[in-house]
Amino acid sequence: QVQLVESGGGLVQPGGSLRLSCVASGFILTTYSMSWYRQAPGKERELVAVVTSAGENTNYVDSVKGRFTISRDNAKNTVYLQMNSLKPEDTAVYYCKAKIAQYAWERGRDYWGQGTQVTVSS
Repeated sequence: QVQLVESGGGLVQPGGSLRLSCVASGFILTTYSMSWYRQAPGKERELVAVVTSAGENTNYVDSVKGRFTISRDNAKNTVYLQMNSLKPEDTAVYYCKAKIAQYAWERGRDYWGQGTQVTVSS
């Protein structure tokens, strides 16, 4: 089985920074795209950032461009989200998602982490 475990969330003041990590473990043949989503209370889950398999391409939701950076370390099966200049509206539960194939014959399926809370408040 595959597991994704996020860490790095917490309480931070506006203008501060946090770095989220998400480690994929288990029987993994290939990890394709990895991404971060977030869900604020009363709102739908939204895609924040995505990085392709070799890290060559990234994409961000407009509201975080220039402030957040997604990266990955394939040797560690880990994806990161560096969040700078945080704003109260960034407050949400952040989830990582990875498209992972366990066998050579499959195209891969999506796996989700359990989420980590990020609260931006003074």
